[in-house]
Order: sequence, then structure tokens, then C-alpha cells
Amino acid sequence: MRHHRGGVEVVCGSMFSGKTEELIRRVRRAVIAKQKVQVFKPAIDDRYSLDHIASHDGQLSHAHPIRLASEIGPLLEPDTTVVAIDEAQFFDPALVEVVDALAERGLRVIVAGLDLDFRGEEFGPMPQLMCRAEDVVKLHAICVICGEPASRTQRLVNGQPARYDDPVVMIGAQETYEARCREHHVIVK
Repeated sequence: MRHHRGGVEVVCGSMFSGKTEELIRRVRRAVIAKQKVQVFKPAIDDRYSLDHIASHDGQLSHAHPIRLASEIGPLLEPDTTVVAIDEAQFFDPALVEVVDALAERGLRVIVAGLDLDFRGEEFGPMPQLMCRAEDVVKLHAICVICGEPASRTQRLVNGQPARYDDPVVMIGAQETYEARCREHHVIVK
């Protein structure tokens, strides 16, 4: 039996940058390598499916919907060697300790999430996860205004940029999002 060294991989970027697509790609490769993979996602993210993660282009992977990071441990099967976590920005701060503990136990942990919220500020536990990870990949979308690489997510409410003091997480609200570059990202104070 080969000894597995644990580690943390973070895939981050704006909306529409391909984070979930990259997470699913890494999960599929682990499955091909006959590794036991478990995928987790926040229960609040039910945009496409309750028990799957889905990329905007329709790729699916089965996932356990959970509310708190502490639920990962009890759901972990003994033969699991790879843990994938999507939309990590929505989890509580305890996710950092959970991810560290899994990596220290020798598991490969792949985390995907938005590094910046619609205001262009650090989002949830993502900054700490990025700092502690062995590998960080920042993906970019395409700015809908100028076509340059986009690292920001613009929230629009009724076609207008959201206000800075709007809540960061708006479940079920009729907002839309666009990928924007730094120059075209608008913050209304």
C-alpha cells in the first residue's frame, strides 16, 4: 500500500471562470485513478440540483449537501482518499480547520470557490484556505464589457450594479451576475 501525502488544492476565481468545471475535472481524474472521492457542497446552493454540483455548462457530479463544515467528518467514508468541496465561500470559518485536519490525515482536499464577493472583497474562508494550500489556481472569466480577462463578479439588481451595503449572500433574489475586469467592476457606495 502506497503512503498518500495529504494536501490542499484551491481553485478560485470569479463567477463563470470555470471553477466547478475544474473541480469536476479533477474529481473525474481521481475516479479514473481508482481513488475513492467524496464531494461536498453547501446546502444553500440548489441552483441546479440538491445532491449534485453542476458547472454552468451542465457538467454534473454527485455531492453531499451540507450546512456546516463540521458535517464533513461524520459523512466521510473510511476508504475515501479525495475530498472535493465546491462553493467553499459559503461555508463557515470552521472549514479551514476541517480542511487542514483532512490534509493532515493524508487526504487530498480540492476546494473550489469565489475568492472575491460582488464588492471585490475577500469571500468567507477562501483567503485562509488559499494561504494554507499547497496549490492555488486562479481562473479568469471574460469581461462582458471589454473582453479582457475578468477577475471580479458584478452583481446586477434590475440591470443596475448592486449597492455596496446589499447583503453578500442573497438567496432567491432576482439578481444577475456578470464577469468583469477590474476596470469595469462597479461598486456603488
